[in-house]
Amino acid sequence: MRGRGNARSSRALGVSWCPATWHPRLDMGRLHRPRSSTSYRNLPHLFLFFLFVGPFSCLGSYSRATELLYSLNEGLPAGVLIGSLAEDLRLLPRSAGRPDPQSQLPERTGAEWNPPLSFSLASRGLSGQYVTLDNRSGELHTSAQEIDREALCVEGGGGTAWSGSVSISSSPSDSCLLLLDVLVLPQEYFRFVKVKIAIRDINDNAPQFPVSQISVWVPENAPVNTRLAIEHPAVDPDIGINGVQTYRLLDYHGMFTLDVEENENGERTPYLIVMGTLDRETQDQYVSIIIAEDGGSPPLLGSATLTIGISDINDNCPLFTDSQINVTVYGNATVGTPIAAVQAVDKDLGTNAQITYSYSQKVPQASKDLFHLDENTGVIKLFSKIGGSVLQSHKLTILANGPGCIPAVITALVSIIKVIFRPPEIVPRYIANEIDGVVYLKELEPVNTPIAFFTIRDPEGKYKVNCYLDGEGPFRLSPYKPYNNEYLLETAKPMDYELQQFYEVAVVAWNSEGFHVKRVIKVQLLDDNDNAPIFLQPLIELTIEENNTPNAFLTKLYATDADSEERGQVSYFLGPDAPSYFSLDSVTGILTVSTQLDREEKEKYRYTVRAVDCGKPPRESVATVALTVLDKNDNSPRFINKDFSFFVPENFPGYGEIGVISVTDADAGRNGWVALSVVNQSDIFVIDTGKGMLRAKVSLDREQQSSYTLWVEAVDGGEPALSSTAKITILLLDINDNPPLVLFPQSNMSYLLVLPSTLPGSPVTEVYAVDKDTGMNAVIAYSIIGRRGPRPESFRIDPKTGNITLEEALLQTDYGLHRLLVKVSDHGYPEPLHSTVMVNLFVNDTVSNESYIESLLRKEPEINIEEKEPQISIEPTHRKVESVSCMPTLVALSVISLGSITLVTGMGIYICLRKGEKHPREDENLEVQIPLKGKIDLHMRERKPMDISNI
Repeated sequence: MRGRGNARSSRALGVSWCPATWHPRLDMGRLHRPRSSTSYRNLPHLFLFFLFVGPFSCLGSYSRATELLYSLNEGLPAGVLIGSLAEDLRLLPRSAGRPDPQSQLPERTGAEWNPPLSFSLASRGLSGQYVTLDNRSGELHTSAQEIDREALCVEGGGGTAWSGSVSISSSPSDSCLLLLDVLVLPQEYFRFVKVKIAIRDINDNAPQFPVSQISVWVPENAPVNTRLAIEHPAVDPDIGINGVQTYRLLDYHGMFTLDVEENENGERTPYLIVMGTLDRETQDQYVSIIIAEDGGSPPLLGSATLTIGISDINDNCPLFTDSQINVTVYGNATVGTPIAAVQAVDKDLGTNAQITYSYSQKVPQASKDLFHLDENTGVIKLFSKIGGSVLQSHKLTILANGPGCIPAVITALVSIIKVIFRPPEIVPRYIANEIDGVVYLKELEPVNTPIAFFTIRDPEGKYKVNCYLDGEGPFRLSPYKPYNNEYLLETAKPMDYELQQFYEVAVVAWNSEGFHVKRVIKVQLLDDNDNAPIFLQPLIELTIEENNTPNAFLTKLYATDADSEERGQVSYFLGPDAPSYFSLDSVTGILTVSTQLDREEKEKYRYTVRAVDCGKPPRESVATVALTVLDKNDNSPRFINKDFSFFVPENFPGYGEIGVISVTDADAGRNGWVALSVVNQSDIFVIDTGKGMLRAKVSLDREQQSSYTLWVEAVDGGEPALSSTAKITILLLDINDNPPLVLFPQSNMSYLLVLPSTLPGSPVTEVYAVDKDTGMNAVIAYSIIGRRGPRPESFRIDPKTGNITLEEALLQTDYGLHRLLVKVSDHGYPEPLHSTVMVNLFVNDTVSNESYIESLLRKEPEINIEEKEPQISIEPTHRKVESVSCMPTLVALSVISLGSITLVTGMGIYICLRKGEKHPREDENLEVQIPLKGKIDLHMRERKPMDISNI
């Protein structure tokens, strides 16, 4: 095993099993076959054995193997070693001095091939997704793309298909192969190797039923041990023992059990077995949970709801609850009047429960002609008028017939009571519009609208007749006084066509003998335009992404009108506050926008729409459309300036605030969220995304670098993200943090020979210093602050140039060592910095005793320090102001200020001119250079004096 779940299962195909001492010869042209034909015939068996059982325990080395086989588990992480091609192809060289006796490859030096081996995939294709190949070592590892056997190989595909450097193969034996073509270079020992990687299945998938609800129907007369296949068995992408192994029910209800059958392809199908007697009329359904379990460790489960329905059979016959009924019919009964109804019950369902009714053959034909039996409903009606010769008693034997059943029997005994009196009469007189027995009323008719008068007459003239209204509706029947037997039918409540359009009531008259008659009144309401259209929602909230296509669909308005015909037909219109680029189809109600909307220009729209019906006069209603334009990432971040400049004093502390980079994005939400980052020099500078504050991670030194140019990138949070860049220039302001550096003389021990014949006013030497600062911080002034010697006041120093000149002629008494302590000071702010140097001048005709001069130099000089500061600016002269007025004082201050500005400007011009005259020293990188005179190359060296004379 190499790596987690990795196994090297073979060396090469085409090499037979052999003793460990056997070595095949290296053959650059073809694979050398063993001589034994029996071994060659057994090669496929060896291949299958080592593929599924484990690594080879004894497989001889080979020279020109063209195929390698590895196996590994699916789902391994990146970096797991699959195998080493160099090792498995026997290409690893032996140690120096012990050449491989069987090798015919070129000579090697040390422990490597010369030239070195190179391994590569024949073509890229899909290789980068699943494996990585080290070109030098030939090691094959898993890549970051996880190998999923179920996704790579479709079971049952079979065969092998090579495509480029990698292909996927699945075989009927459930093996999943990843195929690679590998080239071994250079050409001197070229090889083309086919690598097969068998992907082993792991239990990473649970069984899953294709549907969550499974239904099985079982006849209620199914015998015990009836087997029914359950459709939609569970599916598990895993194979072998990791696939579905068994099924079980969570509740067997004491009536069922499960069995699992396996076919020749290894597929398992669950069967439901009936274990008890079923009766649909007792329980027509059983619900349980079916669970599928695989053979993994631990096993994974899948479940679905199993509904077992009990289908009906015709095992019940119709039954009557009674065996006999008694019916009374009056001789004046109206033809068609129902006199009785019989009803039988069958506990079965559907066609098994269909019942038909019929008279028994024992019923006389006269009774059948007088009383009609509905074969479907069992209702008995008076079929003909009862005459004087009709029998007063009838026995009706009725049969209830079911499919395949003996009919159930019930007897109806009908008694006819003859009537010799005439019934009351009802005479209507209509007030409302009546056509063919139908009264038409408008729905907006007020309450108490009269409909009709009814006159009740008793032909006998000796019985009291009562009258009432039978039926439901907004009507009232009341006696119309002062007349007798006159009744008025009128409306009692408001009527609404949209609630009910048609009414049917009956005026019933009956006398004290029990005789009654009825007159049916049909009332049809006529619709009025009393309803306005109604929108489903008074506020229609819509959204649309900006940059929409022209004529984009927004919504379909829908308003209802309860009125009928044209009064209920609705048209749609935009309100006057709607922008012109919105369109509304008056017929369909489809709302569109004809132009592209820009959220940055306008985010919300609110306007009205109208729904108008076609009534006279028309009615309308209004709704409000609230449209919100959703943002799209169509705007890049925008810097307020393309170029930002910041002036920062040097020695600025680390992570101090340099300046704010202002950036905006017109988009909203995440699309408008902007992240800032420094593109270059991010090791020095950093920027806060939230505040846009630019900071330096370290303290900045102007003398190391005086300016920085940065590029800042702004990226928004959209998908895809948009970005923009801005240029940032940071200029470091100088701070007086460097004292002047004296370059000449080189040390306090240097000295210079001055000849006594030197004329007054002649230059003797100079002090040359530089300052790394700039501006006034680098303007240097020279002054002598201490003197030692016979007459050191004979020498003076130019405060601007540092040139030292002889002021007075040298006398005989001036011979000897003169020591001048020179202060070199800058004009920095807030306070100047300075350095000192000792200038040693030896006045003599020659240097005869250098050791004596050196001993004088080593002695600590006793020099009185002068406190006079060096001055290089020209101070304006001030006259004494005798007047105490403020005006002269202001004038004087103005003159001083103007003089100072003029002096500074002149100094700057002078320094620039002198800078152009001097040649910078090649070994110094100086920002400020104080010029020397053209002939002041004194060749001064320590302990080497030089004569200076004007002769």
